[in-house]
Amino acid sequence: MRLSFRPLSLVFASSILLSVLPGPSAQAQMAAKPALPAASLLPLPQASPHVLLSHTVGLSEVMVDYHAPSVRNRQIWQGLVPYNQIWRAGANENTLITFTDTVRINGKTLPAGQYSFFVFPRSDQDWDMVFNRVTTHWGAEKYDEKEDVLRVPVVPEESAFHETLLYWFSDVKPGSAHLNLSWEKKTVSIYIDTNVQARVVAGIEKAVAQRPGDWQLLAQAADYLVQNNLNAERALYFINESIRLRDVYTNNWIKARLLASKLDYDTAIVYARKAIKLGDKDDENFKAQLPSMRVSLIEWQGKAY
Repeated sequence: MRLSFRPLSLVFASSILLSVLPGPSAQAQMAAKPALPAASLLPLPQASPHVLLSHTVGLSEVMVDYHAPSVRNRQIWQGLVPYNQIWRAGANENTLITFTDTVRINGKTLPAGQYSFFVFPRSDQDWDMVFNRVTTHWGAEKYDEKEDVLRVPVVPEESAFHETLLYWFSDVKPGSAHLNLSWEKKTVSIYIDTNVQARVVAGIEKAVAQRPGDWQLLAQAADYLVQNNLNAERALYFINESIRLRDVYTNNWIKARLLASKLDYDTAIVYARKAIKLGDKDDENFKAQLPSMRVSLIEWQGKAY
């Protein structure tokens, strides 16, 4: 076997030649590397996270769209939030409040719509809660008092510490609620109420007009009016029509309660006894209701005699 070798001088010369040949410059090599993504594109948590709060008040949807900053060991009132200046009532963009129906805020009417929401805090006076028609600003930048739709005074209250700004609802009733803003050790509230009964009654009339022969619908309409002490004469018409179409324990019991609410205990007793007599002893709903029916009957008898 014959072995052949490259002369050492040739190998050394080749390596020297490769080392001195022109290659891509450092600048060109850096340009060839892929660019790092911008920091804003990274999936990082927000310092003031976005919150969307929604609650039904009456028949209106109330929605609060805001960003929630945190205290983070800072002075908030007369610090991060100066007194005697308009404040965005949150962080980042406008805080937005939407009402799907006309409402009353602390007794003042506010039409349905979306509003930017601001607070004007003061050190020694009532604060103002402000609803402004412009919803596209960044925070309070370019805020214009001329665009205010409603301002209501509120009294700030001392409260438990809240690290993160919080909107929350309380005292929720069929047609009203309080909307509260709590941050650090202060809470401010507005009272929202709606003319829900007028809308419900209008809806009842419309439904009955469309289905006048539905005894259950008529009974339900009468029952709602009785429970809410609304339009007793209209309730009496509905329940009489329901009984005329189908004579059952449920509508007789509604009529008994209606008559008792009008202090006609003698007639209420007649319909209460009839309702108990018509009830099916095997009907689970009737069996569950029977004890309270008997209690009411004894109460009315005591008042009648």
